[in-house]
Amino acid sequence: MRIALVSPPFLSVPPKKYGGTELFIAQLAEGLQNSGIDVVVYTNGESTVGVEKRWLYPEQRWPISGEVFDNLQDFNHASWSIADAASDCDIVHLNNVSALMFSRFVPDSKFVYTLHHVQEEDLSKLYQFFPQVEFVTISDFQRNRENMARMRTIHHGIDLTAYPLKAGKREYLSFLGRIAPIKGTHIAIEVAKKSGIPLKIAGEVQPIFQDYFDTQIKPHIDGKFIEYVGEADLALKNELLGNSLAMLFPIQWDEPFGLVMIEAMACGTPVLALPGGAVGEVVCNDVSGFICQSPDEMVRRAKSLAGAFSPANVRQYCRQYFSVERMVSDYIAIYQELVDEGNPLGKSTSGITMVA
Repeated sequence: MRIALVSPPFLSVPPKKYGGTELFIAQLAEGLQNSGIDVVVYTNGESTVGVEKRWLYPEQRWPISGEVFDNLQDFNHASWSIADAASDCDIVHLNNVSALMFSRFVPDSKFVYTLHHVQEEDLSKLYQFFPQVEFVTISDFQRNRENMARMRTIHHGIDLTAYPLKAGKREYLSFLGRIAPIKGTHIAIEVAKKSGIPLKIAGEVQPIFQDYFDTQIKPHIDGKFIEYVGEADLALKNELLGNSLAMLFPIQWDEPFGLVMIEAMACGTPVLALPGGAVGEVVCNDVSGFICQSPDEMVRRAKSLAGAFSPANVRQYCRQYFSVERMVSDYIAIYQELVDEGNPLGKSTSGITMVA
């Protein structure tokens, strides 16, 4: 079986810093290859994922401005990727809406589409034009808000070997994510100040949210109690998350999954989250963290963290439910089903011959 994974062209796979979709694609691609699946990733030339790579654009381009020329680059990359993959791949796995729209031009190919975005009415209407595509939602919360003909949930998973367990915690809280109102960075600062526990913040400040950073975040940063460490690569993620008492996840929107939560758990660090979206599918109360009903409850939980969680147990919870091996197995099952649909007399995956 040969699988094409089509990534947007703007960030490298895996991402150097920000990029949840690109991290997902990298971990899935390498996990598939480790499972004996032939895989190719369509990305840009800066990508370092350890599988076959193909690209039109040699360099990543981030942040994008949203102008027409950025969109043209996306469409050009998507249409070329699908045309190229259709010639020798059993399944083409798409990860953004521009690629989805080109799937109609290769009706004999089989497509999987993973939804990485919050539900939006216009996107949901668009998905209805593609009943032949196997849609994958990344949470049940997301799936219950869609109505595609072919659809199932597969939770994200990560490679735990990339996230060392840190048993010894330091006296600070962490926040990792885009610095944006919907991510609740300002609430994380409030929780830190009310609990008396220092906070380290890491994340990208996108141009659209520069004013939010300048007016609501930057005035609180003193480099000691409230510290901003910039964007985080994998090494900084491990240091930041692994050493903290807990990671704060005070979201103000319906997060479709929240990959950073399982990154924290992989390091043995519990998550204190506000409810919303898929939080209830990721955080298990008293096991991997707490789902708090208000910032004040988050403050109370932060004050009582000492000895409340075993880092090893938090990591084991992540391993049980959110490992890359589990995620890869779930996707292989989908790929196999789709291949079998086109081969009623037998299977055509690697190592399995057709039965006459």
